[in-house]
Amino acid sequence: MDQSLTFIVGCSGAEWVSVRTEPHREDWSMSTTLRFVGLDVHKESIVIAVADRGRSPAAVVGEIANDWPALRRVLERLGSTATLQLCYEAGPTGFALARRLQAAGYHISVVAPSLVPKLTGRRVKTDRRDALQLAYFLRSGDLVAVAIPAAETEAMRDLERTRDDAKNAERSARHQLDKFLLRHGHRWSERKWTVRHRTWIRQCDLGHAAQTRVRDDYLRAEQEAGERVRRLEQDLAELVETWPLRPLVVALQALRGVQLLTAVILVAEIGDFRRFASPPKLTAYLGLVPSEHSSGESRQQGRITRCGNRHVRRVLIESAWNYRLRPRVSPAIARRRELVSPQVRGIAEKAEQRLSRRFERLKNRGKSGPKAVTAIARELAGFVWAISRAEPLLCS
Repeated sequence: MDQSLTFIVGCSGAEWVSVRTEPHREDWSMSTTLRFVGLDVHKESIVIAVADRGRSPAAVVGEIANDWPALRRVLERLGSTATLQLCYEAGPTGFALARRLQAAGYHISVVAPSLVPKLTGRRVKTDRRDALQLAYFLRSGDLVAVAIPAAETEAMRDLERTRDDAKNAERSARHQLDKFLLRHGHRWSERKWTVRHRTWIRQCDLGHAAQTRVRDDYLRAEQEAGERVRRLEQDLAELVETWPLRPLVVALQALRGVQLLTAVILVAEIGDFRRFASPPKLTAYLGLVPSEHSSGESRQQGRITRCGNRHVRRVLIESAWNYRLRPRVSPAIARRRELVSPQVRGIAEKAEQRLSRRFERLKNRGKSGPKAVTAIARELAGFVWAISRAEPLLCS
């Protein structure tokens, strides 16, 4: 019985290109023709598809366990490292496989899943079809690769994201305790989570022993969450001293509103700034540019696209709120600027003057605070890019 399948996976010109998949057992290890390999990677398995140069259909080679020796054997049968171009989608399996393939000499791309072309008329999705689609679009050049971070940078990114998770847990614990007290008629109208506020929480008379124990448990959970945040922030401060990208972290702190944590997030999340040829490319990557729907003489712009890295977008918007105030060099900012080169110091001073004036102009034009701050964050990203391109970052 013929078990081969035919899939429509792409369009060339005005005609659909069909892809026929069949079991392959040939030994292609002596081939010198460039081949394009799509890997549909999962926790337990990898489906492999290959497309040759030209317009020949892509074919599924097979499905193997997610095991490095097994994958290496299949790739060696497909061809030499110089004749294979591989790709797989970014996802929960991370970059470990990509680093192994790079170390073995393969050309590997990790592609953005959200930017893989989709066929609107296709209603069937399987692992085999996904692998075929990756091989096909890798050959046509329609895939967008994401940057594979250095191992040290990814490790620091994991640490700052863990701190972010801990902060969210602390916020959730505080919210639960606050609403529990509100349900039972206890309201605090002053600044929260100070020593006075915590003392007031302990002195609240809830009337029943069960509710008192609930209050104590909520308070203990909030304190433990706060200790976890402080512990992770201390780890960040210690490990950044040995990080190869420490000079850039120090340089970015010359900007108003950017301290150690924000600088670490910017550097760890963006990684190699050299991949952005200009500030507009960086702001587009961060999703800080307006969305647009234009046709003919009509041009409509909407809210920001919110594509790309949401962690960097969030901290830039948080930092941008500092520019609602008039330019002023605080003692802390002055100390941070003493550590950087005159070139970086000049960029930071220019940013402070320009962004404060721009925020004031936007407010005078009737823009709301959040809209004005988003515009300031977009320009602040440009100054971050400029500092990353400065030749000397620190004082000699």
